Parts: sequence; C-alpha cells; structure tokens
Amino acid sequence: MDNSPRRAIRGMPPRFETPAVTKDAGMAGDEYYEVKTRIHDRLIDLIDLSLLDSLDPEALAAEIGRLVEKLLREEFGQTPLNQGERERLIGEVKDEMLGLGPLEPFLKDDSVNDILVNSYRQIYVERKGKLVLTGSRFKDNSHLKKIIDRIVSRVGRRVDESAPMVDARLPDGSRVNAIIPPLAIDGPALSIRKFSKDKLTAQDLIGFKAITPDIAEVLRGIVLARLNILISGGTGTGKTTMLNCLSGFIPHDERIVTVEDAAELQLKQDHVVRLESRPPNIEGRGEVTQRDLVKNCLRMRPDRIIVGEVRGAEALDMLQAMNTGHDGSLATIHANSPRDALMRLETLVAMAGLAISPLSLKRYIASAVDVIVQIARFSDGSRKLTSFQEITGMEGEVITMQEIFAFEQRGLTPDARVKGAFLSRGIRPKFASKFEAKGIKLPETIFDPRNVVEV
Repeated sequence: MDNSPRRAIRGMPPRFETPAVTKDAGMAGDEYYEVKTRIHDRLIDLIDLSLLDSLDPEALAAEIGRLVEKLLREEFGQTPLNQGERERLIGEVKDEMLGLGPLEPFLKDDSVNDILVNSYRQIYVERKGKLVLTGSRFKDNSHLKKIIDRIVSRVGRRVDESAPMVDARLPDGSRVNAIIPPLAIDGPALSIRKFSKDKLTAQDLIGFKAITPDIAEVLRGIVLARLNILISGGTGTGKTTMLNCLSGFIPHDERIVTVEDAAELQLKQDHVVRLESRPPNIEGRGEVTQRDLVKNCLRMRPDRIIVGEVRGAEALDMLQAMNTGHDGSLATIHANSPRDALMRLETLVAMAGLAISPLSLKRYIASAVDVIVQIARFSDGSRKLTSFQEITGMEGEVITMQEIFAFEQRGLTPDARVKGAFLSRGIRPKFASKFEAKGIKLPETIFDPRNVVEV
C-alpha cells in the first residue's frame, strides 16, 4: 500500500482568477491573513484529510510546502508577497494543517513558559518570568475557536455554549485552559502552561538559585523519610515544578498513584499509575471528580499518593490517607503563606460536609501534614523557596509550626534582579529523629543560624 504523502493529494481543480494587486507594494495585515485563509481552504480541497494521521509528518509537511509554492505560483501569482512573507506564509499554512496555527512557533520555543491568548488579535508569551506581546495573531474569533476545538477534541473533551470552560492538555503534557463566549465577552480566550521536555531536578533548582544545596539535601531527606508534604504558592510560582523535583527522590521500587484534574506531572519512575478527573458529558452525566479518584486510588495499593492540586472536597480524603498509613504523600495547594495554606485546607475539608468540630479538624490536619514548602515568584520573574516550615502539633486551638529555612529579599540589583539571602533559623526539626531512624545523614552545620547564602 502506498503511504507516500502524494497519495493524500487529489487532482488540482481548474485555476481560478484572483484580483490584480500592485506587485511592489507590501501586503497589509488583514490582506495577508485573507490570502493565507484562501490557500488553507484550497489545501483542504486538495488533501484527503482522513489520511493525514496515517502519513509520515515530515514527508507530509514537505509535500504541503511544495503544494503551497505551486498554489502561490499558479493561482496567486499576482499577490504582492516578498520572499520573507512567502516563507512565513508557507510555514504558517503547514502549522494550520498539521499543528495549532499561530501557536505552533511558541510551542516549539523552549524559552516560552506560558502562552496567553486574550483575543484573536493578542497573543502574549512569558519568557523568564516576564510577559511579552507578540506580533502573531489569529485571523478572527472563528479561527481561534477552531484551534481550541482541535486541542480539546484530542483529549476527549468539548467546549461549546453548554460547557464554555474547559481544562485540557497537549500531547507533551502542557496544561490548557479555554473559555469562550458568552462567558468570555471579547471572544475566546486561551491559556497554555508549557512544561519542559526534560524534567527539572533539584540540581537545576540550585542552579536557578531557587534553593540552596543544604535545602535540597533536607528536601531529599523528607521524601525518603516518608513525611507528608504540602507545597504551597500562588499561580505560576512553580508548585508543580517543585512537586516534580521532589517526586524524583522517591525510590524506584515504590508504587506511585497520581491524581490530577489535568495530567501534567512528569514522573520518571517506572511504577506509576496516573489518574485524571473527567468533566460531565453533554447530558451532564459521567463526571469523575478528584475526590472520586483519591477514594479509588486508596484501593490500588499505593506506596505514595500524589495529588496534583488540592482544590475541593478531595482534601478530606487526602488527609484521611495521610492519617491511615499512606505516609509520604505529596500535594500542592494555592496559598500565599504556610499559615494561609492551613486555613485553606480547613476550608476545603469543610466543603466536604464533614461533621467535625473546628478544633478536631485542626488536630486532624496537624497530625496529617508534616512539612509545608512555600514557593513564591518575585518581581524579576525568578521563583524561590521562601519558607520551609515543619508542623509541630497543637497549642490550644492553633496549629503550631516552626520555620527551618527562609528566603529574605534585601533589595534589587541595578538591573532590577532580586537579591537576598537564604537563612537557616537555627532550629533542629523534630523530623531529624526520623532521619536518624531511616539512616539519612545530614551535616551537623546544616541547621546552624550562621548558615547564610547570599543570592
């Protein structure tokens, strides 16, 4: 059977005339997108779309490139495109046919962390923690909606007037959120949180000055000692990155079950089962929540449970797991400080409808969570561990904590970079005894208050 790209291309229909345009003039933006749309429509006429998935992508891209050149020469010969515009148009048409249109160059750019589409005319990207408006755009809202449909349909989800919000993911694990009218007033909006193809390690975080070698050593120890860890921080602070780094310390002979709303964790262990929640279908049925998945994973004989983000009633089941023998669990939560993280956890458990007194609930949390790691993003776009706190128990009606490490900002450099210092508070944590029992050795000076690292 012939699997060549030419097998997918039908015979070219008779040529049609295009209006004459002055050749030496540059092409206006709207006119350029009009030509691109017409060529794209002609390609759809010429190519058997049902065969695209079965053909070699590189050979098909080359064939599409040759076909676009032929269309430009034979049917759009009077269109005023300079060489740069021709090359750009060929590349963009390939992206339209095989990828995600104007988003494709940014998805391939490893320096881009976030892609934010505010409307068809505005595409922002984040590089090194800073947002930049790009020169790219979609043709119109309909074009943007087609790209959104292409993304969500690949993971079996949908977005329409009855379900105008959706969380999805790309094949590489990048997280996608889309919202369309009538909820989005100015047209569809799209947000893509990209993830590095190579998972960052603790050594990478040390290189980025997000943590120090001493903190990395303690983080490794608390994972090996099977302490329950809560990673707290705001949006875009690097909670998932930290969770991925900590998961790298889990021994390869342990069974790990992950629970997420949109799968984005990148675990390198072999014995991993990944679970993802499911929204209701068009009839409003079939929803599977994170809480359902946490309950189910308890029956799967996990050594470790990792909850991508605690945001609802699943908080109760996660705490129950931590308190009933599933130690070594990890989770992230949105909060601006370790104390706020505990308050948010109380609120989320209350949402589960558990009939328990506030005092008993606090005791329950204090016995379940061992360590809170706080992450923050600073004005220069850098992300750092700002507080490492151990939960020590209860004092009256208050959950008590002690800070082991902290980062203190001490100003800005002339080029607006954050400067400060990682500090050891001089407190020997209670979990040090667990380290000794597990044979985990730390340098004697690691908790010395004189241990200050300027960055």
